[in-house]
Amino acid sequence: MSSAWRSDLDSLSFQPQGHTGHCIVHRRAFQTLLGFKPTPQECTAYYLQSPEAFERAAAAKISRAALPAHANFHLTSRDVLRSGKLPPVSSARD
Repeated sequence: MSSAWRSDLDSLSFQPQGHTGHCIVHRRAFQTLLGFKPTPQECTAYYLQSPEAFERAAAAKISRAALPAHANFHLTSRDVLRSGKLPPVSSARD
């Protein structure tokens, strides 16, 4: 699963499996998850440590909101936290 930092949105963007729309995770969500104000590189590194958690969160939101296959949407920190196991926070700045 590929991802890209969108500086125009201050967010990470990825395309969930089986979905043609894009999922956006704002830097503010990463800040809540990490407990500090991360750089775009730190957000991307954190995502890459556990893309499965973000994929689970996206799939759950798509299902819960009955989003059409082409819909773009965003994940909140709560959405990601609900997804289950996340990487340790301290490893994001190592």
